Amino acid sequence: MLIFPAIDLREGQVVRLTQGDYDQMTVYGQDPLAAAQAFRAAGAEYLHVVDLDAARDGGQKNFAVIQRLAKESGLRLEVGGGARSEESARRYLDGGVERVIVGSAAVEQPELLSRLATLYPGRIAAGVDALNGFVAIHGWRTVTDIPAMDFVRRLPERGVDTVIYTDISRDGKLMGPNLDAYRQINGVKGLRVVASGGVSSLEDVGALAQMDVYAAIIGKALYAGQIDLRQALLRAGKGAKA
Repeated sequence: MLIFPAIDLREGQVVRLTQGDYDQMTVYGQDPLAAAQAFRAAGAEYLHVVDLDAARDGGQKNFAVIQRLAKESGLRLEVGGGARSEESARRYLDGGVERVIVGSAAVEQPELLSRLATLYPGRIAAGVDALNGFVAIHGWRTVTDIPAMDFVRRLPERGVDTVIYTDISRDGKLMGPNLDAYRQINGVKGLRVVASGGVSSLEDVGALAQMDVYAAIIGKALYAGQIDLRQALLRAGKGAKA
């Protein structure tokens, strides 16, 4: 299983939100590149980045920061936030990002998701954020009436091979991931599962690795000192391939 340490960006700063609430934001640093390089020094090879400004308001406000991370961190990036058109997704990819996460647009523009997956095979992931079992969009501010599991099961027929699934109720709460949800999603043929939200201990990492999910994202637990990244990489089995 791969481990993706996470950097969430707001106005160029490294931050974490609690359950997606922009009013419950903690700033962890002013230098995203320094944070990324610390992850690399600990043995990481990959990095999960979210542009929170773009996720909420559109645009790509933190693009210059993300491009610098892609070019100077020595890590392979997947990026979410602001990929709401073919042009914006291509801009990330041309800027050195390895994989682009399509979130709100995957719900509102399913044809765009399919087109991007065809144009850039293996480099497009669907970001599915769920609250109480339903898909949430626009920086988690709008909860739709779309059952998250139904949406996930349709992704392979749209050409998507990777899903980043976040249980919003677990995100930033350090209460463990929703293992039942990942068991269900992991059974979808042709879909690689990235677990996001709530990973807060080495035991959580081990449970997900034993489940054989593709990857796990670790955010707040790293910044709060609850997980040592080197130990998490060892527990996950760092030799896994993307």
